[in-house]
Amino acid sequence: MKDYLHHNHDPVKEQSLNSVALMATVHCLSGCAIGEIAGMVIGTALGWSNAATITLAIALAFMSGYLLIMLPILRAGYNYKTAMRIAIAADTASLTIKEIVDNMVMLIIPGAMKAAIDSLLFWGSLATALIIAGIATFPVNRWLIARGRGHALAHVHH
Repeated sequence: MKDYLHHNHDPVKEQSLNSVALMATVHCLSGCAIGEIAGMVIGTALGWSNAATITLAIALAFMSGYLLIMLPILRAGYNYKTAMRIAIAADTASLTIKEIVDNMVMLIIPGAMKAAIDSLLFWGSLATALIIAGIATFPVNRWLIARGRGHALAHVHH
């Protein structure tokens, strides 16, 4: 991992950096998606407003995203407070970008926020939003990892 902390333009190291950034993006997206999907399903099922549904989805996405990154840190023997600090430092930028993009896409797709939870429109929109958010998050993760930040911070503690 330490090879990625320097500005090296070796094609092999660039590919490795891309691979690490992709894994970090998938990891972040997985944690976020758990909370995001739960929030969208709950808000939609209860007939909440777009603002209330998105607020719940964002809160749950951050909670599940941080929890997913904290688990291996906690397993490595760190206490909860330290694991939380590491997770916040490692994932906040990535989670924030993902949430902004994901929820903007859901708002832009006509009818997505009002679609029934058993409809193709709901699930297709949500899947599309998550994919686009992942694509938008990748360069952020790559940039952070190349500078020893983002998920690079968490991997030091596994």
